[in-house]
Amino acid sequence: MDSIDNEIDPTIAAMLADVNDSKPGASSGFGDDAFGFSDSDFGADDDGRVFDGNPEREPYKVDMRRERILEVKKFFDEEPSHYFDDKSYENGSYYRSALEGEGQQGARVNQLLKKYLTTQDPKERAQYRMQIVNAWWELLRVMSPKVIDKRLPMAKRFLIRFGVVLPSLFTPEQKAMFSKVPFKNEIGEPIYYLDEWLEEVAKNHIAPSATDEKHIRVSAGADGEHQKLLQLKAKNDGRIQAAEGFANAKQAERQGMELELKNRIETLCEHERVIGLDGGLKQAYTESQKGLFADIFERLRALQKIDKDISTYLKELEEAREIGISLEQKLSDQGIVDESIDSSLIDDEFGTIRQMAKMSCGKRGNPFPVFTREFFHCPPHGVAFREEVANILRWVEMNDRSVFRKKSKGMINRILPFVLCIPTYGDFGFCWQPFDRLNRSSSRGRLIIPMYPKNLKVSILMAVADYRWQYAKEKAVDWTDPEDGITGQYYQYIESKKIKGDLKSYFIADYVTWMTKEIEGTQVMEKELRGIFWRSIPFSKERREMLSKRSMVYLDLFRKDSVRIGTFTKDELKEYNKVNEPYDSLRFPGIGDD
Repeated sequence: MDSIDNEIDPTIAAMLADVNDSKPGASSGFGDDAFGFSDSDFGADDDGRVFDGNPEREPYKVDMRRERILEVKKFFDEEPSHYFDDKSYENGSYYRSALEGEGQQGARVNQLLKKYLTTQDPKERAQYRMQIVNAWWELLRVMSPKVIDKRLPMAKRFLIRFGVVLPSLFTPEQKAMFSKVPFKNEIGEPIYYLDEWLEEVAKNHIAPSATDEKHIRVSAGADGEHQKLLQLKAKNDGRIQAAEGFANAKQAERQGMELELKNRIETLCEHERVIGLDGGLKQAYTESQKGLFADIFERLRALQKIDKDISTYLKELEEAREIGISLEQKLSDQGIVDESIDSSLIDDEFGTIRQMAKMSCGKRGNPFPVFTREFFHCPPHGVAFREEVANILRWVEMNDRSVFRKKSKGMINRILPFVLCIPTYGDFGFCWQPFDRLNRSSSRGRLIIPMYPKNLKVSILMAVADYRWQYAKEKAVDWTDPEDGITGQYYQYIESKKIKGDLKSYFIADYVTWMTKEIEGTQVMEKELRGIFWRSIPFSKERREMLSKRSMVYLDLFRKDSVRIGTFTKDELKEYNKVNEPYDSLRFPGIGDD
């Protein structure tokens, strides 16, 4: 490519340059009767339909034995939930159940929505629209701590989760679609809606999102001591997670190695009878069997090393758990009945969430936070529902096989990042942090995905590209050194072209091009850049073979792979073979285990 600007796909370039602001349409024709109650009705919470608990799975926990995302077979429930029907609530109104009991913040949103939806003046409508943005986030601020209450009416939960406050803003088709979205996390992957995310943060299952130069202030006295203990507990939980994860990964490696050893020993013990001699005599070892001796000894040495690693991790795990018990006892001695739930964590996280929402929309995007058919233009499979996000991430990992593989302590493990789906009309998916700073070795990164983008796949690819870039940059000794990974190679390429601008933005655009154009054989990239991506972010073996049959350009790259493989170290060759296994044959606990 001669220049970056000439090669970026127009759709991608538009997203990276900021999305054009959506313009309000004509009046929606709503009258006061559409709301069903007045400002004086803001009283106690309605019982209504309530949240009936989390599924048994614990997707926030890292399981290094998982090497793939299972195929998503159910995107929508067969029957609608009726949660968006007024008759499902004791007070006869979804809207009233969503806003009542929220004090001045609920009343403010109610007033502004009435004015916004009933005015005929375009200027007034635009003014009310901007006022709703701030009022809505103030409402969410007071509502968010309530997500830990299992009695929270579903209308309030869906207001936080989807931005749905008034079901009459749905079209009939949209209402039918949202009514069939699975409520619980049935796929077991760390993909969260906003209400779920805040709840897990409050339960200390997910650490609060890091911000630049953010330091936790520890107060004096009993409260300060409690905060200090919670900080120590959070760090120790990271140690437990890391030790447990590595121990599980090593035990899975041992299981595979033992199976290989067993198969070789069985082969070694097979002998043919000697024809023509009595006494049941059998043949000596064949040449191929003799060749197994070195192989078996090598695996025995490997098992010895694995066993030593397992012992180390188990010891670390035992020590961390003893420390954890001690910390829990100290918290209990302070009179804390249930230190596992801390709603104050939601307050800090909420400020970060609002910043994430702004970033997903961009400077000139549409920040309107309320779901309305006026701004919703997604196809059924273009909304960032959990199942759809998992399906796209599965497709990404099937084709970019090394994307979620992380090297630490001499091991390469696959760890899927957390994914937070925020109800905005933004188009920018991004990575908030590539790993937890208290546990760099085995923690999840954080991808932020807008729920109602123009192109969901592109938004997710942007987030994945951002994650790839940030992780590689953080792990590199010198991120500008070509020998230190993709960041250095890309940096040198951009420098050689004398291109100025934001390096990461260029990389994100090129990664999206790689995964949407080049993956199909459409040659958009300049030759040198294509070579960098082919070597550093290779497609799956099946995809590379397919591309090699389409064009001499890809065939030449494919042929060079065999030469490059000859220079690999033993560990590099092992990883190469691993990422080139058929995706659905990769390990997943409980599936295909002997």
